[in-house]
Amino acid sequence: MTATPNASVTSETPNASGSPGPAAVAGLLLAAGGGRRLGGRPKALLEHRGRPLVEHAAHALRAGGCGPVHVVLGAAAAEVRDRAGLSGCVLVDNPRWAEGMGSSLRAGLASLTAAGTTAEAVVVLLVDQPGIDARAVARVVAAYRTPDSIVSAAYEGRRGHPVLFGARHWAGVAAGARGDRGARDYLRARGDSIRTVECGDVAQAYDIDTADDLRHLEQGPPPRPSGAPGAPRQP
Repeated sequence: MTATPNASVTSETPNASGSPGPAAVAGLLLAAGGGRRLGGRPKALLEHRGRPLVEHAAHALRAGGCGPVHVVLGAAAAEVRDRAGLSGCVLVDNPRWAEGMGSSLRAGLASLTAAGTTAEAVVVLLVDQPGIDARAVARVVAAYRTPDSIVSAAYEGRRGHPVLFGARHWAGVAAGARGDRGARDYLRARGDSIRTVECGDVAQAYDIDTADDLRHLEQGPPPRPSGAPGAPRQP
């Protein structure tokens, strides 16, 4: 698998989380979006409980058992580096972030391969889903079995993030990642092989996409109603 052209990778400090168990499961946080529907406010820098959203998502991966954690940056990458506390994470610059989520997924997977990781799987999380915390990540990590595994969190039976890909899937996921579809087509073609883990009792899969969604950041995750505040984004 080739790296995204011109993508650069740096590590803030040596990773502190280590392996979650006998088989290391890496974390991959996609945090490059420019927030077009939010008036051009990069999602990584939106404040949640007093800190940039990217910090919360990176913490969810690390506290959920992932290590190393690679964070793909794009819009306002220099400002994210300056303002966000991402010590212990590997930061990946994606100059093609405006092409959509697919370019960030490719850049992140390429960075894992280039780093010579010993991880046998990676958990992919999106920066704009603050209702997903370490508990959901830990459930997905715990469902890992082999490098052929694909595991998806589910919310009332509907697949969402985070998603775990065993290492044998990385090249195929990267090859099919285009536009804003990410790994959606890859997953659809392998629906019978995906293990789902219900996380609706510990997490909420709403997105921060529009100005109306910002209420979730200002007030924190809302109490879980009988109907979720939005269907989970299909990976």
